This record gives sequence, C-alpha cells and structure tokens, in this order.
Amino acid sequence: MKEVKAPKRPLIYYYCIVLLIILLFNMIVTPMLSQRQLTEVDYGTFMEMIEERDIGIVQVEDTQIIFTDQDETTVYKTSPMEDPTLTQRLYEAGATFDRIIEEPASPLWTLFLTIVLPILIFVGLGQYMSKKLMEQAGGGKGSMAFGMGKSSAKVYVQSTKGIRFSDVAGEDEAKESLWEIVDYLHNPEKYTQAGAAMPKGILLVGPPGTGKTMLAKAVAGEANVPFFSISGSEFVEMFVGMGASKVRDLFRQAKEKAPCIVFIDEIDAIGQKRSSGSVSGGNDEREQTLNQLLTEMDGFEENTGVIILAATNRPEALDPALTRPGRFDRRVPVELPDLAGREAILKVHAKKIKAADDVDFHTIARMAAGASGEELANMIKEAALRAGRSGSTVVNQSDLEESIEVVIAGYQKKNAVLSDQEKKAVSYHEIGHALVAALQDHSAPVQKITIIPRTSGALGYTMQVDTGDKYLLTKEEIENKIATYTGGRAAEEVAFGQITTGASNDIEQATKLARAMIARYGMSEDFDMVAMETVQNQYLGGDASLACSPQTQKEIDQKVVELVKAQHQKARKLLEDNRDKLDELARFLYEKETITGEEFMHILTGGEQK
Repeated sequence: MKEVKAPKRPLIYYYCIVLLIILLFNMIVTPMLSQRQLTEVDYGTFMEMIEERDIGIVQVEDTQIIFTDQDETTVYKTSPMEDPTLTQRLYEAGATFDRIIEEPASPLWTLFLTIVLPILIFVGLGQYMSKKLMEQAGGGKGSMAFGMGKSSAKVYVQSTKGIRFSDVAGEDEAKESLWEIVDYLHNPEKYTQAGAAMPKGILLVGPPGTGKTMLAKAVAGEANVPFFSISGSEFVEMFVGMGASKVRDLFRQAKEKAPCIVFIDEIDAIGQKRSSGSVSGGNDEREQTLNQLLTEMDGFEENTGVIILAATNRPEALDPALTRPGRFDRRVPVELPDLAGREAILKVHAKKIKAADDVDFHTIARMAAGASGEELANMIKEAALRAGRSGSTVVNQSDLEESIEVVIAGYQKKNAVLSDQEKKAVSYHEIGHALVAALQDHSAPVQKITIIPRTSGALGYTMQVDTGDKYLLTKEEIENKIATYTGGRAAEEVAFGQITTGASNDIEQATKLARAMIARYGMSEDFDMVAMETVQNQYLGGDASLACSPQTQKEIDQKVVELVKAQHQKARKLLEDNRDKLDELARFLYEKETITGEEFMHILTGGEQK
C-alpha cells in the first residue's frame, strides 16, 4: 500500500513571516512612539555653553528652556532665570530659535500606539498563522490550534503491490470472515437486494504476533479502497479534548474518502471499560475520547461506506458499549495456527529464501508447536542467517531445526564452560525428563536432548514433539506432564543423593499445572466442578487469580502440594527401576552433548551405543 502524505511548507516559511512583521514594527511604529531624551542641567552650565558658542537650537518657554549643543546630538533642559540680555547673547553665540519638543500627544492616542496597536498586530498574526498551520495539517472544523487535534492516521491508497490474502497463511477462518467485507465493497448490490447490511465494525482478537494487522492490510489490498491506519495510543494526549478532536477529524477524513476502511490497532488503549468510581468523575481524557468514538461509530449521523477494523490482545478489557452490536458487530478470533497452518506459514515465508529441496516443513511445523506467525517468520530469518554464517547458499533442514531452538531457548553460549560435575548433573537432569516421559503412556515422543547452555539461561533442555495438535488433555495426561517436569530433580536425587537449583523452571511449570487441575479444570474429588480460579488476559500470558475464601485457598495449596509430591515420587520410582538405562543414557549424553530422539530410543529399547 502506498501512503498518501499532504504537502507541507517548511517551518522556516513561518519564521520568515514573523521576522518580517517584527522588522516592520521596529521600523515604522517604534520611531513614532519614541521621544528624544532630555538631559537636565543648571543655568550656570547653560551660560558656559553660550560663552563657548556650543549652542545649536534653543526653545524658550515660560517654565523651561530646552536647547541642544552645536552638533545637535544632545537635548538639554534647564530652568529659566531673570535675564533680559539672554536673547541677544544667544544670537551672538549663533543659536537658532526653533521648536525641539512637540506638544505632548493625547493620552488616549499614546495608549493606543504603545499598548493596543502592538497587541492587535500580534493577535492578528497569531490567528493568521494558526489558521494556515491548521489548513496545512488538514484540520477541519473543531480542530485545535497548530493542528494539535489533527488525526495522525496514515492514509493509504489502493496499490497493486499491497498485501493480499494469498500472503497471509494459517488463518483460513479469519480470512473467510473478512472476505465478506471485500466482496461487499466490490458487489454491494448482491447484499442490498437481500436486505443485508455490512457490519459497521469488525474486531480482530488474538495473541500477539498472529497476524491481526497483516489481515487488516490484506483486506485493504484486496478491496482497493483507501485505508486509514492508526494506533489506539495515538489518540491519548496530555491535553483534555485533543483525543476526541482526533477522533472527529479521523472520521471526517474517512467520510470524505468513503467507501474506505479505518483500522485502529491496539484499540484497548482508548476502549477500556469506564469505571463509575473514577477519581476524576468519569471526565478524563481517555473517557472523552472513548465517548467520541462511540458517537462516531453509532450516532445520529450515518457513516455510510466507512468500515471499522480494530485489533486487540485484551478483548475482555473493552467497554461493553464499544463491543455491542451496531458498533463492533463481529468478533473474529485470530488464534495461534494449528499444525497445517504452521506448515503453510513456513512455506509462505520460505519463498523469500533459498531452501533446499529436501527440507521437510511438516517436521519443522511439528517442532514449532505453539509458535505464532511472527515467531515462525523469525525462525525462517534465523535459519537463513545461520546458513549464511556457515557459508552455505541454501537453507537446509538442520538450519531450520536450529532456528527453532534459537527462538525458543536462545543462542548457544559458546563461552560458557561447565565443570565436569556440573555437566554430569545436567546430563542426568535432562535424561531424567526424557526417561520419565518415555516410560509413561500418552507422553509426547522425545525429539532432541542437549546439555549445551543457551542464552536464555537454560543449561540444557529436552524437546518433546507431539505427532499432531491436541486440544483436550485428560487427567492422566496432565499428571504425566507433571511427573515429566519432576523427572529432572528426581534423576539428581537418584544419581547423586542431592539436588541443585537447575529445576526452578520445572517446579514452576509443575505447580502451575497442578493448581490448574484442582482450581480450574475440576479434576479434584474434593472440589468437584467448582471453579476456584479465573483466567485474566487470556491472550497475554493467561494470568490466573483465585476467587475463593482464605480457608479454601489453604486447602487448594495442600492439594497442589500432595499432587506434585505424588508425581515426584512416581518419577523417582520409575528412574530407580530403570537405573541402568538412566546411567547409560546420561553417560552417552555427557559424551556427545546433543543426542536425537532416535538415538535415545535406540539405547532405551536395548540397542547398543553408536
């Protein structure tokens, strides 16, 4: 899409206007207001100047005598004395009788020239410049001075090089919902004949990096209509009323270019729920901006041909008046891609690089379970960079697999040197995870085990890859996951009889799963199907909070401890019963540092080390 920018005059243009006005004022007005300064002297000095013939012009009055020196550079004043021969002596000294100081002007006229006229000049100049700046900024009626209330939305026009739906992969359901907008803009009669009306607003919700903004750009690219793009945070200003003014200006421009699409990214910045207990009485800047947005979207004035697209990661935080039908009629979820979607996304981004013919994108997609579209795109970039560093002209399978590890766990810490004891402890720890997982049913197969430290802080990790996407987990599967998390610590206990700090993340994940089983999933006989925990910010980490009495919280904590402890004991028993395999696999990992899932299973099932 090609951005349209209004031509603007340089700021020096206005500085020149101000400078010209000031020069004219100093050249014309200031001399009119200025008067010659008088130097008061005594009569004796006046007589001495007459004797020295240093007298120029003389003005004799009843109460004072005003005179200049011979060069007429200084004006003097003195009090008159009884002197009958004064006139004759002045003539002999070469003085000239003339008026030096005019009669004082009227006080009202002096007030006008000294105060009122300068104020009028500068007020008029300010009004003129304010009007010109608003015109150049595109501000319309109701805009603030110097375009401060001007919408900062970027305007794009139709372009053959814009993003299309074919450039967006992995979100087929979302594209199907949004295609109706494109079809409506191309063939409105097909819908109007059936009495159908297009939704006024469509809200795109989902986790970060899933392609909400790209989908909005694809809609504009397919529709070939003007596209206004602005972030919700750009409406938030320090001065009260500016945000509402920007909303008015945005919709004014949109109506002028209708039919068009207005896209508001991160709309939760201005669309959060209004609180009746606000300290400011519900009249702060953000709420004024929201009220203006509500009015523009569904007020008395129709916005014919203006379709609103908005994106957010926090739909639960939006005001109900904003999400009701008539404003945002449709909510389109843009979730994390499934296995087929991840594979399609990888293939789209792989068009930009030179990939080897034998690259298996299906395997890469399985390894990247839970990755968003942006993370998958970053994996392709990292793989291309790795191929370039190694001097290869094509990206192969190993480059892509390593790029997944880089995105998930960070780069290898080549300068990190572990002692033999630490390296042995990490080997047993990681084999403990893999062995417990392999000895249980319904566990994902082990793909890779490594003890090479990563920049994320991990000293090693075990990668498990499911054969496909899973949307439901049984109680037994979750318990097996908890046991797998505790397998690393259990292996340290079995092998060394002591524990290390390496299980901190395992402990956190095991505790989180156990608490969810009891308080959220209803997998406890004591609490049955009662929700004790609620999830907040579903798309931003899914933070959970308990909603129960302190006594119930205490009971939940006890159940969590019992559950994790039971799975820990189960993992330890599995490792004790298979101690020989634990030692053999740990020794093999210690020597090779990185082993594949095939090598792991070959040793576990009775094969010999290669």
